[in-house]
Amino acid sequence: MDATINAKDLKLRDIARELARRYSTMTLDELRVLQSIIVPMKFNKGEMILNEGDVCENIYYLDRGLVRQFYLKNGKEVTEHLGSDQTIFMCIESLFRETPSHLQVEALEQSYIYALPKKRLEEEAIKNINIQMLYRKILEESLIISQVHADLVRFESATNRYKKLCKLSPQVVLRAPLVYIANYLQMTPETLSRVRNQVLME
Repeated sequence: MDATINAKDLKLRDIARELARRYSTMTLDELRVLQSIIVPMKFNKGEMILNEGDVCENIYYLDRGLVRQFYLKNGKEVTEHLGSDQTIFMCIESLFRETPSHLQVEALEQSYIYALPKKRLEEEAIKNINIQMLYRKILEESLIISQVHADLVRFESATNRYKKLCKLSPQVVLRAPLVYIANYLQMTPETLSRVRNQVLME
């Protein structure tokens, strides 16, 4: 039992260190505070992480796995985000307005996720400049990812959309079902197949 607890604590410490390395600089005391905030979660393939109508209360760090963020439009699913190992995701409007989410998040593989509850994070950010910096950098990254996707589908050809996704998220391209990749890139599965074949032949 003690070994299990120690392994869990070690993993939480590693996650806290990884987040600090990517987004801020922290002392050991600050790392302990961050570690105390993190909530480990595990989702099986096909399990919903967030349903439409839920209020998003967390920023999520996907340590290992694959997730899809989507919404329904005219009865059809529209994929807004695909995330793989060591990436952040959230439903930002629901998170900040504290209103029911129009977005849904599904685990496409067994996924190990670490939640950063917004309320706890904000409580600590008020007291600690480095945790405040981490919070701000995570939000900046999330907004940039959204803007990159918006620009991708607005300005790029189908071929360039696929090429850029291969460069930005190679694991998503390798692991996500083609129907979701096509939907994310706003093209039909047939167009994606044609584009993939063209790129492979180049």
